[in-house]
Amino acid sequence: MTTRKKLSVALFAAVFSLAVFSLVGACHNPEPGVGGGRKITNTVEDWRDEVIYQVMIDRFSDGDVSNNYNVDVTAKKRGLYQGGDWQGLMDKIPYLKELGVTAIWISPVVRNLESDAGFASYHGYWTQDFLSVNSHFGDLAKMQQMVDTLHAEGFKVILDIVTNHIGQLFYYDMNGNGQPDDTLYGGGGPTYGSNNTDSPGNLTRTSEWDPDYDERTVQIFTSLGEAGPAPLRWVYQPEINRVPVQPQIFQNPTWYNKKGRITVWENTPVLGGSYCPVAPENNIELCEYIRRQETLGDFPGGLKDLKTDDAKVRKALIDVFEYWIEVGDFDGFRIDTLKHVEHGFWKEFCPAMRQRAKALGKNNFLQFGEAFTGADTLLAEYTRDGEVDSVFYFSQMYALRDVFAAGEPTSRLEGLHEARTRLYESKPHADGIGSAPMDVPINFLDNHDVARFLNVTDKADPAQAVNALHGALVYLMTSIGIPCIYYGTEQQFEGGNDPGNRENMWLGNAKRKLRPFDRENPTFKLIKTLNQIRKKHLPLRRGDFSVKWASNHSGAESDAGIFAFERAAGAEKVLVVLNTKACTESQKSSKTSFEGAAMGTTFASGAVLQNVLPDGDANDSVTVGGDGSVEIEVPCYGAKILVVQP
Repeated sequence: MTTRKKLSVALFAAVFSLAVFSLVGACHNPEPGVGGGRKITNTVEDWRDEVIYQVMIDRFSDGDVSNNYNVDVTAKKRGLYQGGDWQGLMDKIPYLKELGVTAIWISPVVRNLESDAGFASYHGYWTQDFLSVNSHFGDLAKMQQMVDTLHAEGFKVILDIVTNHIGQLFYYDMNGNGQPDDTLYGGGGPTYGSNNTDSPGNLTRTSEWDPDYDERTVQIFTSLGEAGPAPLRWVYQPEINRVPVQPQIFQNPTWYNKKGRITVWENTPVLGGSYCPVAPENNIELCEYIRRQETLGDFPGGLKDLKTDDAKVRKALIDVFEYWIEVGDFDGFRIDTLKHVEHGFWKEFCPAMRQRAKALGKNNFLQFGEAFTGADTLLAEYTRDGEVDSVFYFSQMYALRDVFAAGEPTSRLEGLHEARTRLYESKPHADGIGSAPMDVPINFLDNHDVARFLNVTDKADPAQAVNALHGALVYLMTSIGIPCIYYGTEQQFEGGNDPGNRENMWLGNAKRKLRPFDRENPTFKLIKTLNQIRKKHLPLRRGDFSVKWASNHSGAESDAGIFAFERAAGAEKVLVVLNTKACTESQKSSKTSFEGAAMGTTFASGAVLQNVLPDGDANDSVTVGGDGSVEIEVPCYGAKILVVQP
């Protein structure tokens, strides 16, 4: 880019920022169809038709070495920048098209605190400047080029955003000395082997960067006692971009909750404990005190919690992310740390995003959020009253791992769908995507916050683990909702928790002898095939869902591991039958019958059902009985997708 163009982009951003955040509250209202001087696209017909592919930009593909500063790709530095960028994503469009995914979810684009405690901000969740891009990935023009190129190739683009917090840009001056301290208080106790009884110990540690939660707000104190709320102090360390947050209005100390870091995750009481006397459904995750800490406390690691119940903070955040819709032409937002923000914020923020997108000429703007919990009761709360269109379906992710990897009965999956229909919002939101949240959970097996499926599956037999993954992928791609594939799942990555689950894609998978971006391995091929089948058969995308067989058995019973369901849209129906059970010496398959009772279906008597998922069975068809029943035998970790023969 020429110097003149760079200055033009910078000037536009500055002017736009002033327009958005002027003291008199003026708003920037571009003409419909125009955002920041560029054309806004409107390409989404129905999000149920899409398959999302999650990309952590820094770890996917390095297409432009000119932005590789502070990069370290050595094995011992997995927490640092690796060099991936927006150009790299564009370079891999042919790979993504062959895989068959249709929507790309990219990690956050905003400028971050560069590094903290030996780790880098490659992930994008440590915001320092809400209105500037992260130059590790390119400039604003490159980001726009990436979005435009993906759109031209038929992809939708989803932006990952953070409204809950900023990076660790200030500290709490708890002792009033004007510098950030990490302090030990009390005596250490007698030295090992000493009989000294005059040193009781009681040694405690206080970090002014990340102090423990205090419901009153973090307090200033010395050996003489407490002295009221501790002031926050912004830090100026430009070498790591630890400088006050931008735009400047976010530097207002009253815009932060200032209660210190959440501690309940490491100090969770039993139900009936001193600060959690009751919780709905006897679920500790729903404890009122835990929820209060989660919504008011700093995210551990010093991520400072914004006071999102303040009207001025809400307005500023709404303006920020309206800006990104306009200049980015994104088709949706994935929202980080959803459960760490009060419902009132989402009831205002989500409708505002829909209205801005619609005013720009963009319909069906998708908003789905990450509430890191297995409690459907809590997940479902965020789908009501105009809040998000969908949530990351953590409860299903845990259930799939328990069933496919740990061998739990498939009745667990039936219970999951009962909870979905009972708890999640059953009507579409106004000006939303046109589908009810109940019908569009974001289905996933892997993501950047949990160890990968292959990491938690029995590693004694790597081939068996891949078979379990394949069975779970069939479920993921055929069940109700929007499938989401985390980059590298198709390459059989098996990293553990962060940063192990954020592998460098262009290094390939040496353990499984897969070259970078391999297209011939069986997992890539399976996902490609499932995408083709899903595209061909409407019920697998938009159809109703009904369970036809779920088993309480996990032993040697004839139906152990069987789970079957129908999807129906109009006159077309599809029957999916999965065997979630691992092979044993005595049992290599299970079937949809038990003690003489076969599975009932809604297919007509005499209809011939043909399996459209290649599995090596040359005679892979079955005839429906006179009462609509059918007995289908499925190999261990196998699956069949059955449609009526024409």
